Amino acid sequence: MDLVWFIVLPVAGLVLGWTIRWLYARFQLSASEQRAERVKQDAIKEAEAQKKEILLEAKDQLIRERNQQERENRERRSELQRYERRLTVKEETLDKRMATLDAQEQDFVAREQQISEKEANLATQEEKYRQELERISGLTAQEAKNLIIQNLENEAKHDAQALLNKIEQEAQLTSEKKAREILVSTIQRIATETTSDITVATVSLPSDEMKGRIIGREGRNIRTLETLTGVDIIIDDTPEAVVISCFDPVRKEIAKVALERLISDGRIHPARIEEIVQKVTREIQNKIYEEGEKVLFDLGIHNMSQDGVRALGRLYFRTSYGQNVLNHSKEVAIIAGMLAAEIGANRELAKRAAVLHDIGKGAENDSDQNHAEVGMDMARKMNEDAKVVNAVGSHHNDIEPQSIEAIIVQIADAISAARPGARRETIDNYVKRLENLESIAESFTGVEKAYAIQAGRELRVLVNNEKIPEMEVKDLARNIAKQIESDLRYPGRIKITMIRETRIIEYAR
Repeated sequence: MDLVWFIVLPVAGLVLGWTIRWLYARFQLSASEQRAERVKQDAIKEAEAQKKEILLEAKDQLIRERNQQERENRERRSELQRYERRLTVKEETLDKRMATLDAQEQDFVAREQQISEKEANLATQEEKYRQELERISGLTAQEAKNLIIQNLENEAKHDAQALLNKIEQEAQLTSEKKAREILVSTIQRIATETTSDITVATVSLPSDEMKGRIIGREGRNIRTLETLTGVDIIIDDTPEAVVISCFDPVRKEIAKVALERLISDGRIHPARIEEIVQKVTREIQNKIYEEGEKVLFDLGIHNMSQDGVRALGRLYFRTSYGQNVLNHSKEVAIIAGMLAAEIGANRELAKRAAVLHDIGKGAENDSDQNHAEVGMDMARKMNEDAKVVNAVGSHHNDIEPQSIEAIIVQIADAISAARPGARRETIDNYVKRLENLESIAESFTGVEKAYAIQAGRELRVLVNNEKIPEMEVKDLARNIAKQIESDLRYPGRIKITMIRETRIIEYAR
């Protein structure tokens, strides 16, 4: 019995424990289900709330968009209504214009018909008048037309020539006044020497006995001196004087100074002559360089090559019609600088070109070119500015001037050469130039006589009034001037005065 209870009691305890655990699990499950149900209900409520909120927001957004769309639609409708009103107004305007144009077109058609009828009537009347005029005048229509054209052409030429003369006179008065002011202002400011040197290489002797010593035994002294200096020494019957002849002024100066020193020293023999000539040659070369530097310093011109300074200094021993070429170049540079300052050109460039314009006269090598071409080549080798090279080559119009500074150099050169006391001219050349002036003018058809007056600065030409009409006198004067410019070389300018006289002679009987 005890054994049964011993077995039953544990089994009953196990059953009771399992029952209690099952009941507790059911209770926990029921509580969990309740909590889950509450959570579910809460989630459903929250979802419904969010759903309502989202629906409200969507409705609000939809309402806003619908309102915006309605506003835009209203604006578009308003704009379309404005466009429609404008189109309606334009259509009405176009209709009115079309009506006006139709009326005008009808009017034009009527007028065109009237004009056509009038033109036909006028053509008929014009033909009648033309036939009547041809019958009265005895000229055909083409002949009358040619006559009228010729009269109009002559009248137009006369009016054109009168207008041209008026314009030229006004331009000449204005230009001459301005040029006169500039030139007078420039000339008044010039402070250069106006004397001209006479380059006669004559050496005075203390006595005629010195001639024999200069000649030496069997002429060895004079031959040595001529060989070393390259000159011709002329010893003639002129008392107490020896003449030195040479085309090169530098060699002539060297021979003159050397001979004067030999005469002063008294020792005249080949060795002494060679010593003196070498010494004088060095001194003259130094003087050449010093004279070139002096002129450049006085003018304020810098950066000149040594060859340029030496070539410029050689002009100190050159003369042109009695005018020292170096002084002339300096004077031209001063005038050119003043002219350039007056008209606003490049003053330094004008001065540099002016002082170098005759540098070709100081060239040491012989050439068949004229001094302007030689000077242009020398300036180019000295690496001068292209405008300076052109001004040097064009100062006698051998080439075309390409800058205002080149023209200023031409003007300054003419002023320096033509001023009183600047140059001398031999009587033969002077008379020959006047004869050439007169012969050029008399070579033109219609010229009866020509007279050169005022030292060749004015040419008066008498014209045959029967051969040369009044309108052609101006052209004739211009052609004579061009021919003179082409054929002659002269300083300054030449005034040409044309004289055409009409003489009418009638007798009263």
